[in-house]
Amino acid sequence: MNASIPVTRTTDHGTAKLMPDVDRERAWLLTVDGAPQSYVDLDEPEYLEFEYARRLGYVLDAVAEAGRAVDAVHLGGGALTLPRYLAATRPGSRQDVVEADRGLLELITERLPLPDGSGIALHAADARAWLEGAPDDHADVLVADVFGGSRVPAHLTTLAYVREAERVLRPGGVYLANLADAAPFAFLRSQLATLAAVFEELALIAEPGVLRGRRFGNAVVVASHRPLDTATPARRAAADAFPARVEHGAAVREFIGAARPVEDIDAVPSPEPPDGAFGIG
Repeated sequence: MNASIPVTRTTDHGTAKLMPDVDRERAWLLTVDGAPQSYVDLDEPEYLEFEYARRLGYVLDAVAEAGRAVDAVHLGGGALTLPRYLAATRPGSRQDVVEADRGLLELITERLPLPDGSGIALHAADARAWLEGAPDDHADVLVADVFGGSRVPAHLTTLAYVREAERVLRPGGVYLANLADAAPFAFLRSQLATLAAVFEELALIAEPGVLRGRRFGNAVVVASHRPLDTATPARRAAADAFPARVEHGAAVREFIGAARPVEDIDAVPSPEPPDGAFGIG
């Protein structure tokens, strides 16, 4: 493939486009229906371009001793950025990636193939349906980064879904999710309340401007039954080119306020981003 030529394909759930980065020889940006979804550098899979991906990476780096292999489940595939990152930073890891858009998976594996022996298994399936069929105590870490267009699907926001995630995780496992919201944070608060009904330990990572209600943006939520290493991700997030803050403990409980866990009957997708919120700069 000529590295300078963008690739556009209609997949099961939209129009996917792969665009080369002129500054990095084998790096690509994936958009779906114009919304940026993933960035991958095939020569340097440890490189995370998107701010939210780096924040997820900071947590993934802290879930176990540096370099130790883990068993991971990724709900939402995109261009397989974080699975490639874990395969590079934690060699020998066993990873399951669940992506509802089979056509997108086919595009990515054809144009941005995984290296041999990556340990990454791909599943074309609905994230919750796959999770409900997965065995107990299957994973050390579960990463949820599922967007239908630019919104988290409603069936991946509920107490029943979180209980399935907790079942699939091992007792010391860590759940991470990429969400997006803006003040007054009805969606984000409800998601933290839902996680708090199942997990003892919570953390929230976001830019101060987002947390102060100045703009719409991404927030990474982290949940576990064991105490989380928040100090290391906090230092790294504070030093990032786009600094973020890590909140945990009483600060997260205060943020949740009176929000209640989400039942299936009440579930709604995450809010629609305002125009240009995730545009390509």
